[in-house]
Amino acid sequence: MVSPFLGLVRFAAFTAWTLLLVPPYLLTRMVSCRRAGQIVLFYWRGVIRLIGFTVVARGAPEAGAGPALYVANHASYLDIIVLGSLIPACFIAKAEVAGWPGFGLLARLARTVFVDRRPTATARERDSVRHRLENGDSLILFAEGTSSDGNRVLAFKSALLSVAETGLTGADGIVRPLPVQPVSLAYTRLDGLPLTRAMRPFLAWYGDMTLAGHLLGALGLGRVTVEVTFHPATSLASFPSRKDLTVHCHDLVANGVATMLAGRAA
Repeated sequence: MVSPFLGLVRFAAFTAWTLLLVPPYLLTRMVSCRRAGQIVLFYWRGVIRLIGFTVVARGAPEAGAGPALYVANHASYLDIIVLGSLIPACFIAKAEVAGWPGFGLLARLARTVFVDRRPTATARERDSVRHRLENGDSLILFAEGTSSDGNRVLAFKSALLSVAETGLTGADGIVRPLPVQPVSLAYTRLDGLPLTRAMRPFLAWYGDMTLAGHLLGALGLGRVTVEVTFHPATSLASFPSRKDLTVHCHDLVANGVATMLAGRAA
């Protein structure tokens, strides 16, 4: 079921690919953050192939040329690889991620926004995220605030969407609502067969699982199919309050995950 040898081979390939791409990425970032972002997208797409994932995407990012906030469910650190291969955006992550071995370094290199999720820090962190958006960066938010077992979507925390309460000022001086696009992600198949509930913990990372052991186990699986659904983008201007926007995003994402896990996605 899990091949330790395959896991080690894929991890070695992942490490070599990373070492190969980091130098040109750093050089490009000194010249253009936008072009560096294209290298990040290329990097994650390479990782997807190396670790044996097949990504099936429905819909597409709708941000266009401007910044947007993508709101997704969260089952595992592997979500970063999947969404990073599809969306030209940076991630919002809890501050602890910066200290993770390996992944913390990658997150810092990819210009992840690290936030303190304590209630007392909400206003400061909102301003930090808003600053990145106003500078043209699209961001990906895992609105559950933690990872889950992959079988369901936890409640979204409306405080994490507080950045949507203020519009963004464009180069023309006009203030526009921040586009918010819900995104559903689910690990659905292994070697072409439906991924059972019992198998999902090999990919979902939660509780007291160790990172290194889980990563080698996940990489030692066969070919994993991951499905992603991009729902229509919206903004806070379409809702009475931030909480209503949060519920809307949660319901779309949760229904999308349930549909994909049931094998009913069109």
